[in-house]
Amino acid sequence: MKKALGMSGRRRAGNAVYHVFMVLLSLAMIYPFIWSLFSSFKAREQLYTDSPLNMIPHPFTLDNYKRAFEVLPFGNFLLNSVFLSIAIPICMIAIASITAYALTRLEFWGRNLLFLAFIATMMIPSHVTLIPNYKTIVDMNLYNTYTALFLTNVFTASNAFNIFFFRQFFLSIPKDLENAAIIDGCSRFKVFFRVVLPNAKPAIATTAILSFRSVWNAFLMPMLIINDYDKLTLTVGLKYLKEWEPNWAVLLAGATLSIVPIVIVFLIFQKHFMASSMNSGFGGK
Repeated sequence: MKKALGMSGRRRAGNAVYHVFMVLLSLAMIYPFIWSLFSSFKAREQLYTDSPLNMIPHPFTLDNYKRAFEVLPFGNFLLNSVFLSIAIPICMIAIASITAYALTRLEFWGRNLLFLAFIATMMIPSHVTLIPNYKTIVDMNLYNTYTALFLTNVFTASNAFNIFFFRQFFLSIPKDLENAAIIDGCSRFKVFFRVVLPNAKPAIATTAILSFRSVWNAFLMPMLIINDYDKLTLTVGLKYLKEWEPNWAVLLAGATLSIVPIVIVFLIFQKHFMASSMNSGFGGK
């Protein structure tokens, strides 16, 4: 009995140490983001003179956000990023899901070879294809257009991962559901839209979050392709904000604006995202 109690006590002590360590680690990881958020509401003098541990702004001010919108057309940058980060992931999810369903359920020659080709594109660093993609865009007269950004996102390695993810998830969906729908008279397209997609909400939510984050944070390709000031995205706009505004409090305000949409998207899709994390379909067949 004493031995059992001793083992139970050690287990509880170990769990307590583990949880304390994880809490401290979480605080260490989240502290820079919290500091950036609070510092964006500080006056310039406080930001440069106060200790980094003093996060409370005094006085609380919105001048940094006002200044960010005065220096550059941040409203246009924000709208451009929101439009691209919604429209491009929708196209990516549509193409990836249809392609993955064909690779999962349709029998045709070279199916596995085609899937391996998609996977192989994920092994190629994006910087290797940067110059060929840029040259292709220029030759197609798509420079300084959003169409180029659509093409460079939909037909690249990032969407190849989405195809892989959807395929693995579709493998976990029982074929009996589709066979029953086919017996009732549904075509393959109706089966896909009425049976498969409703059961793939966790996969859709996961790819939506990852694709939104990827497009929202994209910097190199939008900077190379977009030359019109009114078409710039928020991440590229932050680069120009750093050049035009030496006040770090204003830069932190702009950085905060770039983080908020990602948090909102995650909060909207978190339920399905967590479901996908628990049951991502990587074991089905």
